[in-house]
Amino acid sequence: MNIIIIGCGKVGFTLASQLVDEGHNITVVDISEENLEPAQTLDVQMLVGNATSFRVQQEADVEHADLLIAVTDQDEINLLSCLIAGKSSTCRTVARVRSPQYYQEIDYIRQCLGTSLIINPEYATAMEIDHLIRIPSAMEVDTFAKGRVELMKMEIPAGSILDGMSIPEFSAKFNRKGLVCILERDNDFLIPNGETVLHTGDQIYIVLPPNLVHHFCLTCGLPIRPLKNVMIVGGGTIAYYVARRLQRTNVKIKIIEKNEARCRYLSELLPDVDIICGDGSDHAMLLEEGLASTDAFVALTGIDEENVFMSLYADHAAPKAKKITKNNRVDLRDIAVSLPVGSLVSPKAITAEYISRYVRSQQDNRNSSEIEAVYRLAGGQVEAVEFHVREESDVTGTPLAKLALKKGLLLCCIVRDGKIITPGGHDTVEKDDTVIVVTVHKNLKDIRDILAQTSARR
Repeated sequence: MNIIIIGCGKVGFTLASQLVDEGHNITVVDISEENLEPAQTLDVQMLVGNATSFRVQQEADVEHADLLIAVTDQDEINLLSCLIAGKSSTCRTVARVRSPQYYQEIDYIRQCLGTSLIINPEYATAMEIDHLIRIPSAMEVDTFAKGRVELMKMEIPAGSILDGMSIPEFSAKFNRKGLVCILERDNDFLIPNGETVLHTGDQIYIVLPPNLVHHFCLTCGLPIRPLKNVMIVGGGTIAYYVARRLQRTNVKIKIIEKNEARCRYLSELLPDVDIICGDGSDHAMLLEEGLASTDAFVALTGIDEENVFMSLYADHAAPKAKKITKNNRVDLRDIAVSLPVGSLVSPKAITAEYISRYVRSQQDNRNSSEIEAVYRLAGGQVEAVEFHVREESDVTGTPLAKLALKKGLLLCCIVRDGKIITPGGHDTVEKDDTVIVVTVHKNLKDIRDILAQTSARR
């Protein structure tokens, strides 16, 4: 596909890097020549200019583009760039929109502008944080099949029945209702097979229906205590969205924000939330506000280093608390993953993932399946892909044991007529199924790509 990316900040650069790797022709446009410097390491076309200019878009060859993605840090520029592209070409458009005010009118804006996709990084991040708070044992939570299936990352604790359990024993123990699809051990990962044995300290990705998560955690000795109070440091837009979602439950929420005007604003928007005006990096202040007894600590300030240090202190002062740390810096993330700062969330990475997923789903309407979701796992080394099977093909109707599947690939789940199937050798993939695949092979575009040799018939 020919793709134009407007804005070469962290999101724009990450997207360009991912999409180049997937074989797309990329043109990056930014008003600042300095911002474009990192893109010089990529095989992309670069253009300095204001993307809200019709002339600049023409110079970027918008007439022959399949997709324009606007991800600058200004909503108005993103929306106007998409409007101009939509009026001057037939390309689809994607906009990053961060303002809660705009997002409340998102359907109207999309209809007026004809934008194919609008992504709100803060709201998407809040959704991820909400999932993590809802499942205290989970280090990561990804959802598939419209919420019917969850893929969770968990660490096997000392004394768990999972220690020393083989994969066939795991399957039998849980009546084939769950599946271990990735195992991380000693900074390495593998896709398990029948000979794999689990051990204490392993970090495993498990596919489970949501209604079985509590039973699984209880059986395996994982924390299941419901969270009753949450402390959030940083009163930005993400904190607002998180609080709004948590207000639907009986969770008590406290937000600590050092900007007095922002505190007043949040108090008006969130009258049932405790808003504290103070510096969250002050350890004494955190203790005074109840850090030691909180069930979850969420660091959401605009400074990544500050978030990491606060979560490190929270691990010391409240070791049993669930910790969630916002971090957008790739270089800092490589360090933070080895520290006891809990789950790391990155609005920029989430934005890039959402848009990359959309791009892949639009690539070829001749495929026998549609891509509904794509998640990058294990530090980006593994992908989990959700396919909706639209028509019969070489994959359908044949028992899985008889299919020549690629190595480094595992069918984790089949959803058929609302029923969740953990696949075995006798199961088949059928038309209209939803199929979840975990693989080390990047850029699967069609369900037939799971085969070692894909038929030339397309």
